[in-house]
Amino acid sequence: QVQLVESGGGLVQAGGSLTLSCAASRLTFSSYDMGWFRQAPGKEREFVSAITSIGANPSYADSVKGRFTISRDNAKNTVSLQMNSLRPEDTAIYFCAARFRGSVKFNYWGQGTQVTVSS
Repeated sequence: QVQLVESGGGLVQAGGSLTLSCAASRLTFSSYDMGWFRQAPGKEREFVSAITSIGANPSYADSVKGRFTISRDNAKNTVSLQMNSLRPEDTAIYFCAARFRGSVKFNYWGQGTQVTVSS
């Protein structure tokens, strides 16, 4: 069974930075696109960022473009999300997700890590 384990969440003041990491196991990591999603209290889960299996074509939600950067290390089976200039509205549980390259849906999910941004 594919395992995705997020880390790096926490409490930060507005304007601060955090880096989330996701360690993947039990999959051929270099064959999977990776993504980050988030879910705020009372809201639906939303897309944040994604990167292809070879680390190309990073994509971002408009709300995080220019502030967040996704990257991956296929040698270490990890994907990271560098989050800068954090805002209170970035407060959410952040989930790592995987999909086989070329697939539409992300079908493997981590358990999530909490990010709280205080004003």
